[in-house]
Amino acid sequence: MGTKLRSIARVGVAGARARGLGRAEPLRDRQRWSAEQAQAWGERTGWLLGSNFTPSTAGNQLELWQPETFDPETLDRELGWAAEVCGMNSIRLFLHDLAWLVDPAGFLDRVDRVLDLAAGHGISVMPVLFDGIWDPEPRPGPQRAPRPGIHNSTWLQSPGAAVVADRSRWESLRPYVEAVVGRFAADERVVVWDLWNEPDSPNYAFADRDPVHKRERIGELLELVWDWAVEVDPDAPLTVGVYLFPSREVERTTPVARTAIERSDVISFHSYEDEAGLVRAIDHLARHGRPLLCTEWMGRPTSPVSLARVLAERQVGAYVWGLVDGRTQTRFSWTSWIRRDRPDAPWFHELLHADGSPYDDAEAALLRELSPRRSAADQ
Repeated sequence: MGTKLRSIARVGVAGARARGLGRAEPLRDRQRWSAEQAQAWGERTGWLLGSNFTPSTAGNQLELWQPETFDPETLDRELGWAAEVCGMNSIRLFLHDLAWLVDPAGFLDRVDRVLDLAAGHGISVMPVLFDGIWDPEPRPGPQRAPRPGIHNSTWLQSPGAAVVADRSRWESLRPYVEAVVGRFAADERVVVWDLWNEPDSPNYAFADRDPVHKRERIGELLELVWDWAVEVDPDAPLTVGVYLFPSREVERTTPVARTAIERSDVISFHSYEDEAGLVRAIDHLARHGRPLLCTEWMGRPTSPVSLARVLAERQVGAYVWGLVDGRTQTRFSWTSWIRRDRPDAPWFHELLHADGSPYDDAEAALLRELSPRRSAADQ
């Protein structure tokens, strides 16, 4: 994360500490699996190596899921590359509440189709129900074209700011949670449920359009979402990742981070730090006695693909961002919102070109070497 972005993020954390969260009470276990259940899941599942996956033809979640732009041919091809070129056995897959609201049955059928395509390549899926970063004003229908050279220029929050700001609308999200989690509650193709990506993100690129008191509102809404998912009681574990300064005592930074640590069946986190920072995060979070999943990492040059060795050695699930260069444009850095990347700058995210060839052959070779698919084939 660049210096300016670090400063923005620190404002949120400093504010949380100023409200007394630095002196928080001891963590509690709330409505979740026991540590023994979680560890048993980890032993059954084995090491997960995967990607945050959006097909190259989609710039955001609605382009992925709306029937007019749903692209099973590209999905199947690129999932094949995930398995064959990169040795992956899992993906993290972003959904959107508006895609369900506009076309409930069709949306669920399309999710089922992607689960089938992934399973056909030996890949499990971690669905993500909601997202707290980037454009807070999602609208169904044709999506705007990506801004040239800008990282994630069309990515959408879910739900949008208007819903987050209005408590009277929160209950309208419950049918979405119940429909999606309920449809796939006993589905072996689903490996984990990620309820909300970076729920209370400072969202520097769109901060002026986020709702007032977003952090507090999201903290309250997340508790409801978690209650709804727990009531459905899916077979796969529930999680929400901690992401601000994961190498520190993250549960003391914000209410959302505390909720994530207290309620997640398995602990997930994001780390774009170097090896030392990643190891500190793992050491801190391992104290909770639950399987760990790093659901976002790999931002060159600070967080390189070579950190897969650390994650493999520690048996921490590893989901890179992302797979194929495309309409998300996340090969450009976060700071491209502030200043354009040089044309010859190294890629920030992504492993593969649009034709499936690796950005760096050595990176792909390392992932295949570490791959749990290879271990299974050797048995």
